[in-house]
This record gives sequence, C-alpha cells and structure tokens, in this order.
Amino acid sequence: MIRERYINLLIGALLLIVPLVALQMDEPFIITLATKAAILALAGVGLNLALGQGGLVSFGHAAYFGIGGYAMGILASHAQDYAPLMEVPFVIEGTNLMPVIWLVAIVASALAALLIGALSLRTSGVYFIMVTLAFGQMFYYFAISWPAYGGEDGLSIYVRNQFPGVNTLDPIQFFGICFVVLMAVLFLVNRLNKSPFGLALNGAHQNEERALTVGINVYRLRLVAFVISGAITGLAGALFADLNRFVSPTMFSWHTSGEIMVFIILGGVARLFGPVAGAAVYILLEHMLGGISEYWQIYLGLILLFVVLFAKGGIVGGLARREVRHDG
Repeated sequence: MIRERYINLLIGALLLIVPLVALQMDEPFIITLATKAAILALAGVGLNLALGQGGLVSFGHAAYFGIGGYAMGILASHAQDYAPLMEVPFVIEGTNLMPVIWLVAIVASALAALLIGALSLRTSGVYFIMVTLAFGQMFYYFAISWPAYGGEDGLSIYVRNQFPGVNTLDPIQFFGICFVVLMAVLFLVNRLNKSPFGLALNGAHQNEERALTVGINVYRLRLVAFVISGAITGLAGALFADLNRFVSPTMFSWHTSGEIMVFIILGGVARLFGPVAGAAVYILLEHMLGGISEYWQIYLGLILLFVVLFAKGGIVGGLARREVRHDG
C-alpha cells in the first residue's frame, strides 16, 4: 500500500529528475524553473511549520523572505563594490560566500520573527492575521524608502555568490545546492514534528485549553515555532535573491505572503511535502498559462477553489486519502 511517505518520495524524485532530464536536453531555463520551485517550496516549508503545525495564519511571512533577500543583497553588494559594510566601531566587510550569507539571513530573520512573534502572538484569530500583515507592510515601505540599497528600484547583484567546491554559475549545480538545502530542511522539520516539541505544538493547535491544563506554555511554544518558521523562510529569501541576482521591496509585499500560502494550500496544509508539490504546480501553471494570458491567475484561482472545496488535504492529502480508501 502506497502511503504518504512514498508520495513524498515520488514528489522529491520528480523535482530532482526534471532538471536532470532538462540538462540532457540542454534546456537551462527548465533547470531554472525547477530551482525556483525548490526555493519557493523552502519558503512554504517555513510557513507550513507555523500554519500547519501551530495553526498560526501569518500573512506577513514575506517580511522574513525579504529580510533574507536583503541580507544577501547588502552583503553581496558591498563585496562587489569593495566597500566595507561598517567601519565603526570596527570594520565589517561584505561577502559573497553563501554559507556566511545564509547564516546572516537566518539570524536576521529569526530575530525579526522573535520580535514580531512576541507582539503578534498576544492576539489571535483575525487580529493575529492583521498584525502580521501590518509588520510585513512596514518592512515593505521601509525598503521602498531605503535609497542606500536601491529604494523602490531594488538592488542588482552582478555576480553570483560562491559556495566552496561548486560552480554556482552552472544552473544544474546551483539547483543541486537549493535541492540539498530543501531536503535537509524537510528532514529537520520532519524530526521536529515528531519530537515532543512538535507533538505539543500540534496538541496546542488542536485544543489550546487542554494544552494549558496539562501545563504547556502555549505562548512560548508558538513563539519558538514562529521563530524557526521565520528563519527557514529567511533562508529561502536569500536563495531566491541569489537565483535572480536581484532584490526589491516586492519581496516584502503581501502578495508574496499570499503566494507562499497558496503553495501550502495547493499541496496540503500540515503535509510535509505539501509546499513542495504546491510550489511545483504553481511554477508549472505560471510557465504554461502565463504564455496564454497575463491573467493566468484566474485559472489558478479556479484550481485553488477546487482544492479547497473537494481536496481539503491538498494534492498530497488527496492522493494519500484516495489510496487509503482504495486499499480499504
């Protein structure tokens, strides 16, 4: 009997096979699309931890996506211009080393999530949604009014950042980096979900009053999950900016938050590989339908409506449930 874990393996295998086939066919554009899908899936994995496991409907996760992107843009721009990032009280240089940029993006996003989460988690329901949205828009307008790093026009990076032992300018090798990062984060999130922390977080999502009764500090639990979620999304933002070699305030936009949430709903809320399936389908639809009409999101809306009404577990949940019913 095919269970969800085999469906997950199939999704991961397809994400890996498609760019390898594209490499043999000399289609670098398809490799780039697969890379974009892997990066956006990583952002979805971050939000899914807060949304799927914690029940936290955050409409401001673009803030962490943008922080990760700007962490890359700022460090890389100073490296390419040979200008120090800071000289007082000591000199801090820019860098084009991916591991260093990732670390800065993760830490910066985690700190922002800690601050935002500490305030927004004091609310719930629609108030929580609006508070997270407000914080995201604050970062958006701050980026627009930040002329030192491009302001509304954004910031271009003319060289791709480096990873030891890898030619990051080769599309398939850059895809390999993103794919390995995605798989590593999925592994860690899976372990986290099965840990006492993950079980307690899910329990608080299912019944907050019962969790409080048994002595679980729900606020602290959700705050930790929110911080981890923001850190993962920030890492995705750094990779996305590296893919495009460009950062702009649109990375902070509420539209970006909405797209990340669409990945999760399409693939399956609280499903480990749900964001991967959702991001892949989203990129596929954008590529296939975008050439037909600039209003291709209409068709996406119809598909999303169908999923919400008839496949509440998303793509992954629908396939897994169908298989269980068939075997039963």
